[in-house]
Amino acid sequence: MATQLKNFVLDEATRVRHLTIGAARSGTYFYPIRGIFYYISHRSLWKPLTSHLAAIISTGVGVTTFMFFFTYLPQAAVLTLVNGPLAALTTILLVLSESSTISNIVARAMWVEEAVVDTFDGTLVTKEQTALLSHGRALKPSRDPIGALGAVLSKPFKKLSPTSLMRSLIYLPLNLLPVVGPLLYLVAQGRKRGPELHARYFQLKEWSPKERRRFVEANEAAYAGFGFAATLLEIVPVVGLFFSFTNAVGAALWATDLEAKEGTAPGLRAQAEAAKKAE
Repeated sequence: MATQLKNFVLDEATRVRHLTIGAARSGTYFYPIRGIFYYISHRSLWKPLTSHLAAIISTGVGVTTFMFFFTYLPQAAVLTLVNGPLAALTTILLVLSESSTISNIVARAMWVEEAVVDTFDGTLVTKEQTALLSHGRALKPSRDPIGALGAVLSKPFKKLSPTSLMRSLIYLPLNLLPVVGPLLYLVAQGRKRGPELHARYFQLKEWSPKERRRFVEANEAAYAGFGFAATLLEIVPVVGLFFSFTNAVGAALWATDLEAKEGTAPGLRAQAEAAKKAE
């Protein structure tokens, strides 16, 4: 078991190194940061968040407080055997990751997903991407980007599935590894989170699952960089759910830039045609 774990960590470290180089070259890790500033400067996009602000804060505070009160000491005792003096820090990171995961699960299952979809779509309206948005939403004449959103014509983001939940929880033990563990956790979550944040974009493009998969695979490093930065923001306790909204804005800004390149990333048009022929 120890040898298998060691080989897994080494393989992941090598993969992380290659993805990090590619992500650094892509520059997509800036989009979550751009999303924060764009969101702050466009108060009209705040409505989906402010309507649920009290629930967001209470969920984050409640879950984080519960986790630190009941789970910090037992986990610190176990991690002391593995990480020694670093146990205090790694336990904090682990509990924060657990708290963020649980908070997001609870909040998204109840009401956040629809609000995040509205934020993504509203950002597209501010960027004059109504042609793209019309594929999945009715639009109304309004100067308010959120007020311009009508009925959803295509099914919004999927609710968090049991498979996705289990995958998130399975990655948590990576934080037990000294130093490199939290980094591997962020990268593992980031690789998954990046494409998730563009699920609405893929939906509006009306791509098949095969087309989506081909596009993500062709731009794996770019999505890893984007997802890493987004995950890093979302694991911050209490305010992590706030960053779910700004990350949606960042995802919409990236989608807008892709559309500015005739709706494609390098080679995407050929990939899409190949996917259709293969179906």
